[in-house]
Amino acid sequence: MNNPSRHDAQQRADQIRVFRNEMALLESEGVLALSAEQRQRVDEHHRQLLGQYAQSFDIDRDKRASQLSLGMRIASLFGALALSASVFFLFFQFWGLLSTLVQVSILIAAPLLMLGVTLFIQSKDSSGYFAKLAALVAFACFVLNISMLGQIFNITPSDKALLPWAALAFLLAYACDLRLLLVAGILCMIAWVAARTGTWGGMYWLSFGERPENFFPAALMLLAVPQFVPHRRFADFPPMYRIFGLLTLFLPILVMGNWGNSSYLAWDTDFIEGFYQVAGFVTAAFAVWVGVRRQWPEVINTGVTFFIIFLYTKIFDWWWESMPKYLFFLVLGLVAVLFLVVLKRLRATGYKLLKRELS
Repeated sequence: MNNPSRHDAQQRADQIRVFRNEMALLESEGVLALSAEQRQRVDEHHRQLLGQYAQSFDIDRDKRASQLSLGMRIASLFGALALSASVFFLFFQFWGLLSTLVQVSILIAAPLLMLGVTLFIQSKDSSGYFAKLAALVAFACFVLNISMLGQIFNITPSDKALLPWAALAFLLAYACDLRLLLVAGILCMIAWVAARTGTWGGMYWLSFGERPENFFPAALMLLAVPQFVPHRRFADFPPMYRIFGLLTLFLPILVMGNWGNSSYLAWDTDFIEGFYQVAGFVTAAFAVWVGVRRQWPEVINTGVTFFIIFLYTKIFDWWWESMPKYLFFLVLGLVAVLFLVVLKRLRATGYKLLKRELS
């Protein structure tokens, strides 16, 4: 594996751990036994690989280390939130005592200083936890910077502030391999694209949520990013783009399938709702199909979840008032059983195809 990323190194370490467990089972069952020389060569090779990966990436070499890493990630997140809140309240505690020049200087210097600290820690900290903490604080300082500068100079609020926020979030996310800041950048981009779409439609930018169709361009953009932008060193990032792309697509469809008067379309409200209800079923089923073909579990899960939501919403519209409640919930339960049967058959079909390929 040439120039592996941290994700690649951790994946290989997990494979080594699984291989060792499986070999122990095979030997105990008398199926396969390596010679002493073969075992020594394999163990030595694995030791060298794990040593290199641990030195370069600070990977989790065993299950206990993986559990501790989860605790470290949680501690890093809470530490970043606490430090960001501390910076926020520190600013407001003494803000009125400072002159305008000092206020502007602090607002400009704080995010630049934290950005420098983040990059410095990133170069020294192989684990990445301290760099991620510093990155979150840097982003919080930058958001506070833009907001406070707007208040100081009485600048009219604008969706343009979302662009620099998104740019810094993406920069730190890719520099520190931090999914939380990637999500922050994605949300900023969704809001900006939806606001721009709304203003092009003649709306005030803060009212973009009144027309759910404003989110469709952002959904298409997010779904296209993993297809056209390589993420070899960031294997965890494409699923995040796909998940938020699907959420940005399905949620507006769900809203307009029940409240058609929020649409741009100049059709009858009932027709709009029916159109988006059908579109919801079709797009959810298509997402499941694409996810199965491309082996994207996050797409399959999101598609199945929204297909069920669309179906249950429609069942509620049809039968909630006309059916006795015990019968209504019985129907819901039977639908859930039907989904289990269908998904089980799909899983069995996939297993048969895999077995055929192996044979």
